[in-house]
Amino acid sequence: MQTLRCIHRAVAGLGPSRLGFTSRNITGATPPPTPWFIDTEGPVQSITRHTPPHLAPKTHELPENVSVGIKQLFLQLSKSPLLEPSTLSVERPVAALPGPPLARTLPKGRRKRGRTYSGEGLADEPGGIWDWVVTAQVKEGTENRGSIEAVVRQVRKTLLSMDPPLPLPPNSKKRMVNGWAMIDAGKFAVHILSRDARRKYFERSAAAW
Repeated sequence: MQTLRCIHRAVAGLGPSRLGFTSRNITGATPPPTPWFIDTEGPVQSITRHTPPHLAPKTHELPENVSVGIKQLFLQLSKSPLLEPSTLSVERPVAALPGPPLARTLPKGRRKRGRTYSGEGLADEPGGIWDWVVTAQVKEGTENRGSIEAVVRQVRKTLLSMDPPLPLPPNSKKRMVNGWAMIDAGKFAVHILSRDARRKYFERSAAAW
C-alpha cells in the first residue's frame, strides 16, 4: 500500500510535460480556412429549385358541363398518391359503331323459331349507357399490392358522402379483375386500371374506333 502511494506521488510531481504529454489550448485554436468555392463577401442567398416542365405532373382539364359529383371526385382522385396524375381524365364515352344487320329469315319448324325479322319498330336511342367516363391508372407495380382496391374504396366513400349520395351498386368483394375495376355511378362510370389493362382495353379500343 505504501509502495502505491509513493508511485502516485512521484507521477504527480513529474507533471504532463515530463511524461511526454503536451497540453493544447482548445479554446484558442484557429478555425479551419474557408473553402475556395464559398463566397464570403456577398450575402447568403437561398436557391429555389423548380421541377422541370417535362417532369411536372400533368392532369387533364375537366370539361365545363360535368356534374358537381364528377368535379368533387376528380378533385379527390387528383390528390391520391396511388394514381398517375397524367392518366386521370373525364371524357365522353366512345360510341360503338352499329354492326351489320342480320339477314331476314322466316320462322322455321313447328314452333316457328329462328326468325330475325320482327317487323318495323322504333329506332334505338342514340348514345351509350353513361354520359361520362372517368379513367385513372394506378402507379406501375402497385396493382398487385392493393392499390386498385384502395382507390375503389376512396371512390365509393367520396360518392356516398355527397349530398344527396349517389346511388351505387352493392359493394362486391371481387372488385378487380385483370388489373381493372369499374364503379357504376349512374350517370357516369369510373374505371381504375393498371398500365397493362389501360393499354390492352382502352388505348387499343379508342384507336380502333
